[in-house]
Amino acid sequence: MRLPEISPRTYAIVATAATVSLALIVLTGAGVRLTGSGLGCTNWPTCDGDVVAPATVHSWIEYGNRLISGVVGLLAIAAGLLAFRRRPFRRDLAILGTLLPIGVVMQAVLGMWTVKYHLQPGFVMGHFLLSMVILIAAVMLVWCAWHEPGSRPRNPDMLAVWGTRALFPLSSLLYFMGTVATAAGPHPGSARTGEVVHRLDWRGSDTVEWAIHTHGRLGTALGVSCVLLWFFLRRRGADRQLLNALAATAILIGVQGVVGAIQYFNGLPAGVVWVHIVVATLAWMTMMWALCAAGRAVPRAERAAAKTPQPPVGRSAAESA
Repeated sequence: MRLPEISPRTYAIVATAATVSLALIVLTGAGVRLTGSGLGCTNWPTCDGDVVAPATVHSWIEYGNRLISGVVGLLAIAAGLLAFRRRPFRRDLAILGTLLPIGVVMQAVLGMWTVKYHLQPGFVMGHFLLSMVILIAAVMLVWCAWHEPGSRPRNPDMLAVWGTRALFPLSSLLYFMGTVATAAGPHPGSARTGEVVHRLDWRGSDTVEWAIHTHGRLGTALGVSCVLLWFFLRRRGADRQLLNALAATAILIGVQGVVGAIQYFNGLPAGVVWVHIVVATLAWMTMMWALCAAGRAVPRAERAAAKTPQPPVGRSAAESA
């Protein structure tokens, strides 16, 4: 059976729904770990050998997250398949849309390994970081779906493009260090199921302190960079969407810093850590939105041609020389 052809607006709505679901599954997954239910089901895809989870709270929390993942998978598949039925067809949407179900499948496999190897830190870190990678494709898909080709010309301001792009490696390092801090911290995901899970400890008892402070310094550097870039680009008359995205990112990073300080000085309570992850996910998505809004720079050849003086109207180039 052939899928029906759909309009650009309908596809944009599907892509948006898939992206929202991919963000929500990050938050429910964090809830599983922070409630200590990471090993509520000891195998995958069933739960302790049953298709339906046994009647324990932590098994239901873990298994419920898997059921939600199924819904997310269906939306991701819809975003991938319907990209080929959108009219007019766009190759960029087909490529980005296909990445979503591929990413969900990779997450399912990684989730299986995470349970199989009893929440080893590397697998848990990879689980979160892969979610962030999938969100890159998802946010790009939403941006492209809502903007037709040519509706936004290339950006003539190279400083706006490359200044925004320079934030990406710093953001990536910040989020990686966040997973290191989590993998060294007191929430392995098995507190309620009695399993002993290895924590990162290559610096001994100081590992978590070092990771938290390094993560905090990177967060401060990123927040300050966003604010400075916003003021710089505002003076240059940068695109409004880019300025709004940078402002939202800076505000969310500031909120994240406050939440991080609260959780640090209160012994890392699970509820506050979850809020920290919520804000972090939103900040990552607004950062990706800023990268999309910055766009691509005008090619160097076109910039050089634009700067070349043109001969007066009615005179040949030879005469003007």
